[in-house]
Amino acid sequence: MISENTKQQILNRIDIIDIVGEFVKLKKRGTNYIGNCPFHNEKTPSFTVSPTKEIYKCFGCGKSGNSITFLMEHEKYSFPEALRWLAARYNIEIEETEVSPEQKQQQLTSESLYAINHFAQKFFSQQLLETDEGRNIALSYLKERGFREDIIHKFQIGYNPEARDTLTKALLANQFNREILPKTGLVALRNNDELVDNYRNRIIFPIHGNTGKIIGFGARVIGKSDRGPKYINTPENEIYVKSRILYGAYQARMAIDKADECLLVEGYTDVVSLHQAGIENVVASGGTSLTTDQIRLIKKYTSNLTIIYDGDNAGVKAALRGLDMALEEGLNVRLVLIPDNEDPDSYVNKVGVSAFNEFVAKSKKDFILFQLEVMLKEAGNDVSRKSAVVNQIAETLSKINKAEDFTRQQDYIRQCAGLLRIDEAGLTNLVNKYKRDKIAKEEKKQISFDDVNNQLQEGGQPEDVLDDTSRLFAQDEAHERNILRVLLEYGLKPWDETNNMADYIFQELEHFHFETPALEKLYEEYKSWYTQGLEPTTKTMLYHNNEEIRNLVISISVFPFELSQNWDEVLEGMNIVNRDTSKQDVMMSVNYYKLRRIKKMIEENQRDIENAPLENFKPLLEVHKYLKEAERSITNQLGTVIIK
Repeated sequence: MISENTKQQILNRIDIIDIVGEFVKLKKRGTNYIGNCPFHNEKTPSFTVSPTKEIYKCFGCGKSGNSITFLMEHEKYSFPEALRWLAARYNIEIEETEVSPEQKQQQLTSESLYAINHFAQKFFSQQLLETDEGRNIALSYLKERGFREDIIHKFQIGYNPEARDTLTKALLANQFNREILPKTGLVALRNNDELVDNYRNRIIFPIHGNTGKIIGFGARVIGKSDRGPKYINTPENEIYVKSRILYGAYQARMAIDKADECLLVEGYTDVVSLHQAGIENVVASGGTSLTTDQIRLIKKYTSNLTIIYDGDNAGVKAALRGLDMALEEGLNVRLVLIPDNEDPDSYVNKVGVSAFNEFVAKSKKDFILFQLEVMLKEAGNDVSRKSAVVNQIAETLSKINKAEDFTRQQDYIRQCAGLLRIDEAGLTNLVNKYKRDKIAKEEKKQISFDDVNNQLQEGGQPEDVLDDTSRLFAQDEAHERNILRVLLEYGLKPWDETNNMADYIFQELEHFHFETPALEKLYEEYKSWYTQGLEPTTKTMLYHNNEEIRNLVISISVFPFELSQNWDEVLEGMNIVNRDTSKQDVMMSVNYYKLRRIKKMIEENQRDIENAPLENFKPLLEVHKYLKEAERSITNQLGTVIIK
């Protein structure tokens, strides 16, 4: 287990903008940053990151957390894996304490896979560049294909010799775990328990993860061969998940961001050739269908995707896969088909970079219109197939669901109706029907008591599904949440010469208790930390061991709106934004909370008076008098009269 000292070093170094910004394109707004939520399909950006509080929260889907929980949720890391990722990023040496056997095994396996891959990459590069076999067979082949040595070094391309177990012997000689080696895909286990190289006589393309570490390999035959598949890829394991990887993404990420466009090709050599030609904003799907995770990886850097595939039927079908997912994620998709049975690799070498760029620029086809043309061609004069095409294109257009894309959707409807030779209004109605069906389906899933409760826990007010009683409880909860907000934000600031604001709040609320159990638990936990001198704040309690407490701290501390700094420029001398109002905020929060509680006590006492026997009447009147006096005292402090 990672030691507490290491955890503290990591927590002290964490920059949430740096961490989340690795996966989400963020834009500064006021003191916070916003972006499109990586956890659901955004209509408008509602994913907020607060650098001062070190919190992220999506006000669309409700996802929230800190840097560590973001890595756990987005990258599917365990807690120790997230800490190790952060430690590696900030060059922090990890100290270990005792761990469970299962945790230790998982950790050791992942570390072993990274270590084996690192060793293998060095081995493959050495075999390619420093051995006669590598230079004569593999390097000469690469140079015949037009690859320069500088690009070979950039992508760390290598070679696995033809001999049965050259790599295997090297791995075993360096004491790598024999049991883990087959997981990497680098070696294969034969029936007689013999280990042999799996990528013999192949060009090796290392695949890098988002931190630059090698997570797997692609192995390509040299020339043409009938003895096996053209490519062999790493099998899925603890560090390699195919659906979440795009080859070249690590090398291309800055270029994609700068160009505001991602070029998607099929193969490894396509990526390498285009990089060599100076076209660096390119990644490869490996010839498989695009997945949601891959699309979201692209969307981290740009909303513009241009797919460049072979012009044959297989290339066209491959390009069309994943279209609906790309539209749902809000990508603007264009398609370029390379002519004459060429691929991007061969075509850029054939015509040169200038002609290639010119061809791509003038040949970009709108993806939706191209899909419609292909489907209409396949349908021919078959009426039933044409009807299916209408429905399919309407469903596709319904996926364009962002408010800002309304005009774009209407333009598509107009063009598609023309190509289909149908009434534009009819196609619009069909598109809207698919939208309504989807919304109805989602609402049916969402409206339940548990979901309402979750929304309340996240600070929402789902009044469309709350009855009057629930609204009343929600109002009580709002006052309790506000007390916790000022405690977390101002509790350690001085109230007077001897007390902090937390002391003032505890004294004022000594005879009150929270009615919401979860909030009462957080209040008592804050008080416990405070009395122990642990200095509870939003930041420190974000890493509490209890997940419920962490989530409450986040939901209480993050808001969808903030005052613009421009107010201080417009109203000079007023200090609207930068004025310290903490003391006033604490006092008013405490008084409004007490006032609401006292009013409820007055109402309850009045009901008791109405039903009380004569001998209990006088004591209840005394209670009523005491409560009314307390109410007047608070309203005098607030300078207002509370009607209800």
